Amino acid sequence: MRLDELAKRIGAEVVGDGGLEISNVNTLEQAQTGDVSFLSNARYTRHLESTGATAVIVGPEVRSDHVALLRHRNPYYGFCQAMIVLRGHRRHPESLMHDHSQASIDPTARVGAGCIIYPGVYIGPRVVIGDGCIIYPNVSIYDDSQLGNRVILQAGAVIGTDGYGFAFHQGAHHKIPQMGNVVIEDDVEIGSNSVIARGAIGTTRIGAGTKIDALVMVGHGVQIGAHSLLVAQTGIAGSTTIGHHATIAGQVGVAGHLKIGNAVTIAGRAGVMDDVADGQTLMGMPAIPASQYRKVLTLQLQLPTIRQRMRDMEQKIAQLESALSALTSPSTSQSPDAISKTSRPTQSASGKNQNQANRSDE
Repeated sequence: MRLDELAKRIGAEVVGDGGLEISNVNTLEQAQTGDVSFLSNARYTRHLESTGATAVIVGPEVRSDHVALLRHRNPYYGFCQAMIVLRGHRRHPESLMHDHSQASIDPTARVGAGCIIYPGVYIGPRVVIGDGCIIYPNVSIYDDSQLGNRVILQAGAVIGTDGYGFAFHQGAHHKIPQMGNVVIEDDVEIGSNSVIARGAIGTTRIGAGTKIDALVMVGHGVQIGAHSLLVAQTGIAGSTTIGHHATIAGQVGVAGHLKIGNAVTIAGRAGVMDDVADGQTLMGMPAIPASQYRKVLTLQLQLPTIRQRMRDMEQKIAQLESALSALTSPSTSQSPDAISKTSRPTQSASGKNQNQANRSDE
């Protein structure tokens, strides 16, 4: 494909020879002649001068004399579109669109048109699945769950499992029936071995366009807004509400019954214990505003130096106390009376005898 044709398909502006041939996509470091790559992070700008790519998709302000450029307002999205144009998405066996005999589908379930269902999938009673969904091997969709259109469930995902609800009575934990369901809206993707638990009474909801990575646990009754991102090994406890366009990085833990606002960003391995207002960025355990956390981290990195300085100060204080003690101890000091007595003039023995002789003469 000519470079100028690719530019037209992805909405980019060509800087250089539009007649260059493009046949593949690749990274800046590994690209060869005929490849198109991308640059979305300024820290890698230096690679423009050494890449073997024929063209690079860049932001509007980037310049280079080494390689042809495709200027795009969003280089990463432009690269995504280029990948679709040049490589496309995974191609599924066409038979899986029509033959679902290797999956276990309850007779009361409804599956929409054009769905790809791989072997080993379980679809329970009264499940509703929209059009154009892709359900990979060994996915389990429990009873009464609802999937919108174009939902992707990666291998091993579990939708609608019982929520973690138990009542403690007389020394034992008694299971609470989980009578709610799960609703997954349009264009959601859920990664391998992630679990979305059903509500105890109401619905657990995943908003449209949200993308959930592998090994994520979403507790019962959780509400996640549209177009949010949840990265691997994150856990959301029950009855928490997350707004739209939230980004929750890997290994984050969110306590239950919280309200996480819109457009919130939570950095990896953070522990969220309180409500979060719209637009905040949090880091740390417990999670605090990122600006505050960076100050805390700076102090933590200085702790070894601070500790050594404290030890040095303690040693100097001990030396000063020892010196002061030596100056004020009884063995090295005298009382005022003693000082007075020792300061009086004394007479020699001969002087004393002479005085006695003088008195006898009188």
